[in-house]
Amino acid sequence: MNTTNDARPPMPPFTLESAVEKVRLAEDGWNSRDPNRVALAYTPDSQWRNRAEFPTGREQIVAFLARKWERELDYRLIKELWVHDDSQIAVRFAYEWRDEAENWYRSYGNENWKFDEYGLMQRRYASINDLPIAASERLFHWPLGRRPDDHPDLSELGL
Repeated sequence: MNTTNDARPPMPPFTLESAVEKVRLAEDGWNSRDPNRVALAYTPDSQWRNRAEFPTGREQIVAFLARKWERELDYRLIKELWVHDDSQIAVRFAYEWRDEAENWYRSYGNENWKFDEYGLMQRRYASINDLPIAASERLFHWPLGRRPDDHPDLSELGL
């Protein structure tokens, strides 16, 4: 059961400003590549669809993310608000990563999010496609971690 001690502001109902903030906070969390930190943004019984995997609950989310970031090296992500209502947010995103063989990829996708009253994500449905790219085609060059505030967003990059 969630309590105000678990709260993750901003909380519903979302305004344009609070939805944009929620998206950036999610991006920052994922760019930390810390599965335990990321999992705290979700309800204990959160349900996901990520490609062909369906993790449920924080323990499975942590395991999923740990596997993901063991495989997707030098991971850098940008998320952008698509649309929102009182308790739901849709985003589009792109991230760049490389595999152990030094092959680079840009992964594009969309996510639909549903939040509880405490601002924890109850549902996350992601659709993702991977595009092989040359290292010279990379657009996300900031140091690992949070994207700098002055780095272009997806729209500014033409993505």
